[in-house]
This record gives sequence, structure tokens and C-alpha cells, in this order.
Amino acid sequence: MKPICKRYFAMVGLTWAGSLVPCFFVYLLVLVPQKETKNQVEKQFVEAKQAYHSAVQAAQDETRTRLNDEIEELRHRLESFVIDFDSSANLTFDISEIAGQKEVTSFSIRGKDGHAALRATPECEHIGEHHMSISFTAGFNQFADLLNTLERNRPVVFVDEFTITRSDTDDSSHLVNMDAAVLVRKPRDS
Repeated sequence: MKPICKRYFAMVGLTWAGSLVPCFFVYLLVLVPQKETKNQVEKQFVEAKQAYHSAVQAAQDETRTRLNDEIEELRHRLESFVIDFDSSANLTFDISEIAGQKEVTSFSIRGKDGHAALRATPECEHIGEHHMSISFTAGFNQFADLLNTLERNRPVVFVDEFTITRSDTDDSSHLVNMDAAVLVRKPRDS
């Protein structure tokens, strides 16, 4: 090859290499951040569009009616599990009445650890737990019937644990001790 051609190709090669380096830095410093900004703006646009569609949908009467019905259903389900703080005093009498209907003997119920304090429930601001100790004497079928009735009660009485001590004298009545809890809606501060 002629020396002029070699020199020409070398010059063209150096010119291309010299122009690619600044283009690469312009790409890194200008275009990459713009691409990231564009992606963020598109994401915000999608979120705003979803919020707009939600607002339009919420403004419709049928959507409001459906949401209100859903709220009422959830409140009804909540009342199956939670009792008002004012009504929690009557709960002891209700459980005693259930025990009387099931004909258990030597029935006693008291607040856990000797007091009826409302314990805080983890991750719940408005609901607490009222723990109680229940003891009675009954046959196995009476115990199972009472346990089933308590757990189907409104509000539900959660039986954490129980122990049955077999009777030495009579096979039909055994001593039962249960630790139970009820969810209680905390009183609102005035």
C-alpha cells in the first residue's frame, strides 16, 4: 500500500476515535440521566393516571354503594370477634350462663393474673385483649360442648390453652382449667 493511503487511513481512524470519545462522555453525562428522569416521569404519570381513574370510579354512585355495603359487611364481621369495652363487664355473666346451660359444676371465672385489665394487642391501636381463667368440673362431652359453644359465641371466646385433670373418684367429672381471651374494642378517650 502506498504511504499516502496509510497516512490517510491513519488520519481518518484518529479523527473517528477522537470524535467517539467525546460522544461517549456526552452519552454518559447527558443522555443516561435524561433516560432515568424520563422513566421517573412516566412512572409518576402512570400513578397519577391510576389515581384519576380511582377518583372517577369513586365518584360514581354504584361504586360508593358497593363500598358502603362492603364496609357494613366488614363491620358486621368485626362485631363477631370484638366486643365493646362497656359490654365486656357483662361477658363474665354471659359465659357463666352458657356454663349453666351446659350443666357444668364448680364453675368459676376470673380475670387472668387476678385482675381484669385490658392488655394491648400487638399492631392494634383500637383493640385490646381481655384474658380470663375459667375452671369447672365436667365430663368430656360437656367440656367439648362448652368449648364449642364458647368458640361459636358472639363475640368469639378464644381458648388459648386448657388442661383436664382426671378425676380419681368419678369417671364422669373431671377438673378443667382454661385460659381464654376475648378481643375488646378500647374505649375512646374524651
